[in-house]
Amino acid sequence: KRLSTAFDSVTLYGEDPAKRPDIFGKIGEAGVSIATLDDMEELFKGFDLSAKNTSVSMTINGPAPIILAMFMNTAIRQQLKGDDLKDSLKIIEVMKQVRGTVQADILKEDQAQNTCIFTLDFALKLMGDVQSYFCQHKIKNYYTVSISGYHIAEAGANPISQVAFTLANGFTFVEYYLSRGMSIDDFCQNLSFFFSNGLDPEYTVIGRVARKIWAVTLRDKYGANEKSQKFKYHIQTSGRSLHAQEIDFNDIRTTLQAYLALSDNCNSLHTNAYDEAITTPTEESVRRAMAIQMIINKEFGVNKTDNPMQGSYLVEELSELVEDAVLSEFERLSDKGGVLGAMESMYQRSKIQEESLYYERLKDSGEFPIVGINTFLAENAKEMEQEEIEISRCSNEEKMHQIVRLNNFKSKHKNSSKKALERLKEVALNNENIFEELLQTVQYCSLGEISGVLFEIGGRYRRNV
Repeated sequence: KRLSTAFDSVTLYGEDPAKRPDIFGKIGEAGVSIATLDDMEELFKGFDLSAKNTSVSMTINGPAPIILAMFMNTAIRQQLKGDDLKDSLKIIEVMKQVRGTVQADILKEDQAQNTCIFTLDFALKLMGDVQSYFCQHKIKNYYTVSISGYHIAEAGANPISQVAFTLANGFTFVEYYLSRGMSIDDFCQNLSFFFSNGLDPEYTVIGRVARKIWAVTLRDKYGANEKSQKFKYHIQTSGRSLHAQEIDFNDIRTTLQAYLALSDNCNSLHTNAYDEAITTPTEESVRRAMAIQMIINKEFGVNKTDNPMQGSYLVEELSELVEDAVLSEFERLSDKGGVLGAMESMYQRSKIQEESLYYERLKDSGEFPIVGINTFLAENAKEMEQEEIEISRCSNEEKMHQIVRLNNFKSKHKNSSKKALERLKEVALNNENIFEELLQTVQYCSLGEISGVLFEIGGRYRRNV
């Protein structure tokens, strides 16, 4: 079972569900609302999170360590009961069995995605605490970060900038973890990467180029072993290429993007549903999206061969051109003080915006043809725009139910939450491992309560201007 978990914006910003106008309307929209450990247990009821064939990906960044602590507690409670829940050795053994990925890439949040909640230094400290805990206890099956280019591409970056910024962010995490005293071969296997695949020719080779640059650098600069040199990456087809007009055409674009990803040997693949330009996917559209992968894997003969285009002039030439372009971008980042130095002047964000504007201009002028959008328009396009499709939305009753669940959790733990928050604050002030304490705190406190304490210690995020 491969599960992908998206969260609503209330959760993404580390808040609790509430009747407050700026929160209420967002509860349960575009993702699941998770405010307490009870919510997390309800979400994964019926799934054995410790099973070898279960892997859970969680798209969460700012409050990722808190959500990860809830997730691990859920897995622990599935396997252990009674006094065993206090046995630290048994708890670690369960955590070692859990498979999946938490996104937790705070660098790309500043550059593209915009769901930073803590100051950058404190967010990196939290990420480092998670990885340090995993290294200390040899937890190797769960990836502590998904270093993401997808959101950089979705914000408007071209394929070269996506790969260059993502790899540069990856090397920055490597340098930070090394500065924390961790060994390169202890943490590299907990790193994974995440790219978007569009239809531009460069997408044909971004995987092999990224793998080469990563492997050579890890080998020659850091002296990493062969396993650490291996570049594990996930592909999701481009959400930006989905259009509300001629919505059925989206499946065609997604199919081509999926084939490019599979022919470049991605480790895992997510195919978007055709209606995601408008709504959270419906059951019918998800089945069609899954069918794209199944048909390519099971029916398309060419895909039965690994690297079917390997050795062709196009692939070899493109690989060289893309690699040179990525390395040139590395030079520009280096001239600006590296990734963090460039972020201070908002270099990455500015470049992404410029490339996005360039693309939109080409699309609007028709120089970049998009069938059914700016060329080969249907004669009945106006009528098609009036057609109704199924929209997935959270009702007010469901939103209120989530608020009631939160209040029930707080009432149940009212005698323990204050002490737990005070202990968390003490750990943070003493520069101890915050994630280790979060594994205890989430048992008694809500997401919003925990975020509030961490805001006091680490500060709230403010964008550079």
